Amino acid sequence: MQNHNAMQNQNAKALKSVCIFCGSSPGRDPTYLETAVATGQALAKAGVTIVYGGGKVGLMGAVADAALAAGGRVVGVIPRALVEREIGHTGLSQLHIVETMHERKTMMAELSDGFIALPGGAGTLEELFEEWTWAQLGIHQKPCGLLNVKDYFAPLIAMVERMVAEGFMITAYAEMLIIETKVEALLRRFATYQPPPRKWLRTDVAAKP
Repeated sequence: MQNHNAMQNQNAKALKSVCIFCGSSPGRDPTYLETAVATGQALAKAGVTIVYGGGKVGLMGAVADAALAAGGRVVGVIPRALVEREIGHTGLSQLHIVETMHERKTMMAELSDGFIALPGGAGTLEELFEEWTWAQLGIHQKPCGLLNVKDYFAPLIAMVERMVAEGFMITAYAEMLIIETKVEALLRRFATYQPPPRKWLRTDVAAKP
């Protein structure tokens, strides 16, 4: 029990930065914007550095502005071609301007101890799914989570359950995706996250011909 508690404490201390994936639009319901603000404030209060896509509009900007106003540290990563299109945030603690989307995602991953998706579009899902897939493959051992505002991700959660039911994903990998409605709850679960054995090394995964 002591060793387990020590491991939990070590993981909790290691959570110094979290990458936020979310929309560059605010969404139609004010609840999305309110949640983005609350998320930025909560992460700043917890002393967690926010890493995100570097824009100042939509939910992206709301998270960043709220964290900065609360005294938090916010690091943005944005491709040069999107600085004007996504209106790059010039008031961040640090802004990295890179050349490609691949560089953007690589740097965001390297700077982060975990990944949280708020509501957003295709880009938000693509970014989260890459990190979740890489976690399954053992490329990293960082937690991935959904902040399920207004049950926004219900169809996605149902699709993940369908993947398991149809034999395209084992339950352990589905459960890697941590789902909560409050960022504080996500952080608590992130702090004690233990990844399952990475894909293809599990003894219960049948070998493919």
